[in-house]
Amino acid sequence: MKKLLVLALLLWLCALFYVGILLFVGGFLLVRLEVNRTSACGDVLLPGGQRGDFCQGQPRFRRAVVLIIDALKIDFARFDSANKEPRPFENKLPVLEEMTSSRPLHARLYPFRADPPTTTMQRIKGFTTGSLPTFIDMGNNFASSAILEDNLVHQLGEAGKRVVFMGDDTWESLYPKKFHRSMPFPSFNVKDLHTVDNGILQHLYNIMVGDDWDVLLAHFLGVDHCGHRFGPDHPAMADKLTQMDGVIRSVLDRLQNDTLLVVMGDHGMTDTGDHGGESQKETDAAIFLYSPSRLFPEPPSQRDPEVVPQTDLVPTLALLLGIPIPYSSVGQVLLPLFASDAGGAGAPAGLSQAEALWINVKQVNRFLETYSSMAKDIPSESLSRLQTDFTRLSSEYRSMVEQNLLPTPELVASLQRYLTSVRDTCRATWARFNPAKMAAGIAVLACACVLCYVLSEMSSMLVRESRLLRAPLVVAVVAGMCVAAGQLFTQGHVEGTWALTAAAITSEVLVLWRARRLRRAAVADGAECSPRRRWLTVPHFLATPPLVVLLLRCASLLSDSYVIAEGRVVSFLLLSLSLYIPLRLHWDGLLLPPVHDPLKPAGLLPSPGLSPSAIRRESGTLLASLGVLAGCVYLSLWFHGCREEQGYCQPSPFLSPLARLQDSRLKNLRYLLSLASLGAWTYVLRRWLRHYGNLNSPGCAVFVTRWVVPLLSVCLGLHWAVSATPEDSFRNLAELIALGQRALPMAAFSLLGLGLALLWLDPLTVFVKARSAAPVRSPVTHQPPRYRASTGVSPQAELHHLIPQLYQRMRRSLEDGEPASVPECDGRPAVEAYGLGTVYSAPLVLLCGLLGLGLLLLHPEGMSLSFLLMLLEMGALLQMHASSTTLNGLQGAPSGDSAVPWTPVVLWSLAASQFFHATGHLPTFPSIQWAAAFVGFPDGHTGTALPATLVVLNTFSSCILFAVACPLLLFWPLVCEGRGGRAGGRGGVREEGDDNAIMEMRLRESPLQFSSGLLQLTTRYLFVSGAQVFASVCAAAILRRHLMVWKVFAPKLMFEASGFLVSSVFVLVGVSMVMRVDLAVGRWFQRLLPDTSR
Repeated sequence: MKKLLVLALLLWLCALFYVGILLFVGGFLLVRLEVNRTSACGDVLLPGGQRGDFCQGQPRFRRAVVLIIDALKIDFARFDSANKEPRPFENKLPVLEEMTSSRPLHARLYPFRADPPTTTMQRIKGFTTGSLPTFIDMGNNFASSAILEDNLVHQLGEAGKRVVFMGDDTWESLYPKKFHRSMPFPSFNVKDLHTVDNGILQHLYNIMVGDDWDVLLAHFLGVDHCGHRFGPDHPAMADKLTQMDGVIRSVLDRLQNDTLLVVMGDHGMTDTGDHGGESQKETDAAIFLYSPSRLFPEPPSQRDPEVVPQTDLVPTLALLLGIPIPYSSVGQVLLPLFASDAGGAGAPAGLSQAEALWINVKQVNRFLETYSSMAKDIPSESLSRLQTDFTRLSSEYRSMVEQNLLPTPELVASLQRYLTSVRDTCRATWARFNPAKMAAGIAVLACACVLCYVLSEMSSMLVRESRLLRAPLVVAVVAGMCVAAGQLFTQGHVEGTWALTAAAITSEVLVLWRARRLRRAAVADGAECSPRRRWLTVPHFLATPPLVVLLLRCASLLSDSYVIAEGRVVSFLLLSLSLYIPLRLHWDGLLLPPVHDPLKPAGLLPSPGLSPSAIRRESGTLLASLGVLAGCVYLSLWFHGCREEQGYCQPSPFLSPLARLQDSRLKNLRYLLSLASLGAWTYVLRRWLRHYGNLNSPGCAVFVTRWVVPLLSVCLGLHWAVSATPEDSFRNLAELIALGQRALPMAAFSLLGLGLALLWLDPLTVFVKARSAAPVRSPVTHQPPRYRASTGVSPQAELHHLIPQLYQRMRRSLEDGEPASVPECDGRPAVEAYGLGTVYSAPLVLLCGLLGLGLLLLHPEGMSLSFLLMLLEMGALLQMHASSTTLNGLQGAPSGDSAVPWTPVVLWSLAASQFFHATGHLPTFPSIQWAAAFVGFPDGHTGTALPATLVVLNTFSSCILFAVACPLLLFWPLVCEGRGGRAGGRGGVREEGDDNAIMEMRLRESPLQFSSGLLQLTTRYLFVSGAQVFASVCAAAILRRHLMVWKVFAPKLMFEASGFLVSSVFVLVGVSMVMRVDLAVGRWFQRLLPDTSR
């Protein structure tokens, strides 16, 4: 087997896709340019335009207390006295309603709208800098780095104000060494509802009554974590909101007249407790403003804003506390907090509305001028219009100040419109694209897809070229170095992406040119069966139904409606293509036995390779597998999640962990169903291995099957029970439960690691026994010793799965097909081997079983039934592929022993996408199951690599399992030879009872054919997956100005690209396992054969 060549080709193809994705993402998801300049007290910020020290003036408030209740959505803060049966999250903060109704000039409650993405780090950045986040900032939520832009924390420190922080430790990483005092608490464990909040309460009140602070920041996390763990509609949410109500009341009692209180949420949450997207439930938080002294000049009126953008908090707090507005802020001051220019009796002192707006406008214009000179990405028309508006407003305002006139309401409205226009322009501009990188990424991905298709069609020729990649890779490296040297010479620095682009495109072009030459040479030598067949043409592509289905799948990615309904679209395509298999067989007359026509001469009748009963058996197996597949697809729809665009949709109840269920009877039923599904998974795995004789060996793989898999299942079941136990149910056992939450997953992880290591070290499941040869009864020459490979020890298994006469075959295969020249000695004992017929597929099946249990550990226990359906669907697809191959091969249809058609490959990929949705995932960030990061780590992590890995494994579990199991498509038709339904040899036909069913050893006999089949299968799978990535890339590029680009197409691109990265890695894992088994089989035969026969 050409192991190194096949592995090198696959690694090279994957690297090409990685380079293409990196290039496109680098041009599509760029981070906004940050202006690293800061505002100063001496800047020209005063209303009259004169210079002065703005910070030396008397601020309106000397102190401020900012309580951030994470995920405090506006629905939590409102109070409805008419609601007599409130839900757990309703009417739990009555203090806000009491203060706003009893003291309307001192307190006000507003909806507080965040800019997406609604993740905590981006929201902190938004309401401290006043800037707008970009889409790519989402990824920084787990690797928060220090904020370099000007911000409130920096300005407060520069003004000499003592900022005391307590709560979410994200602030400490964003603002290191910026606080006068800091009391951070670990924040990433979403199952922990109390540690952060209780830690804050230990210090909050003592600090407030002291005098060692000016600004107090307290970031509570209990509400957010409760939403993630239980959802908003749970009694635990009522308890947590009630606690926050008490906290606010206690803080109100300790406030002084010169202190401003801000109670705010950073984002909202969905009905399932998640956030991260841009639905209104996620973006609309609450903000409550209060001061013991008069805060609002006028009572509430229709002029009050309906919604307050989060960026508006930055300039508002800055001017109220007497510090400069941060340099990069694009927010607008909240006018109801400032007195109108007409003034009024009892109006609070400080800046008027026009003065506050003028300072705000000057600051925003200064930022706009600086940014436009640095970035050059704001459209010139918009920039010119904004500059004209500012010049006009500046002239009007200065004229009124110089004449001691009060600014008119029209001028105030014009100043507001200018600030709104700047923010809207920046929001539209900061989706910056790099067309050159995007085009280069698309070109590399397109060439990679073409290469996968070419390699799959020419695999039999290319595996003979051991130096296929040597020259292209050398030239590619030289091309990349030349580009890097040119950049260094002309620009003074090297941008690695362009060097990678040059290397990738060069190697792609050279390999395509080499493949074209090889095909021409094959046609000239007559090796090509049909030299006029042009498989790399559109007509041929469209004449292949599975490729047409793939084309439809890719085309659907350009429609936001289809992406939103992707789960059902993929299920429909999967079932449609599955129905094509029996329909095509029936059309070709292969599904049923030929009917004898007495009017035709016997010589004109086809000669079937099997009896009619065997053909009916294969057809029945095919149709039964199709029925199982249809049932699995239908049942899998029960496990789908819902996007917020699908208003009619109800998410699956199986997505909620048992801890959220209040009905104990329903909880017990769900737990028993999960245990039954887990037991069925383990039983099916062991039953298949036992059926094919793979549990008789004393090797490590059998040990894993007999002991590791059951113990791993037990750990999962116990872990689910412990996780579902309410914290307050068994107070005496609290420590034991906490220990179980750590120990059981860690034991499962350890067993999984042990099983994978043992399986890699000793993947063979073959049992060998020797018996004495029969006595010689005649002088005829003895036959060579018979080598029997069975799939079971029982006589019945031997009868159905016997593989005789392999001794000579295996000896020849040791030398890659060269015949042995040493004759055998007489009287040598015969050898029987059990499990040899499935020597390649058995380790793969066991590997998938182990990985499936490990991935199930990262999911809610309700997903165990979905995983069982996934296993059954895999088996149904494999059985359909085997039966269709058998029917095609036995009745004279052209068939190759190692060629896997396009249909099962496309079905395999569609099934992976289908179960991505059927395990509760969606291509949206709010649907990510963050709880997976804390399985086995309830106290959180010290770094980000491990939790990110666990979340990735959880999200793309279906892609991982189908990718690892992909080589089974090559082996399964050979495994099913044991049923007596497979053509013998290459195109030959055997009758039932013939002893030529050598199953997977057929590939071992022909190393080149084995390599060709494996290369063809994996390149086709990479082509199908890569084509979907290419379609997502094209959709994002074409629709980059579409209304739904950041809500639908960009997340889909990120998930599709990430899924391809994960799938390609685990395809290589599956191929590596096949090669490891092949190496072990070779060594096993070398040990088995006598020294004289080597």
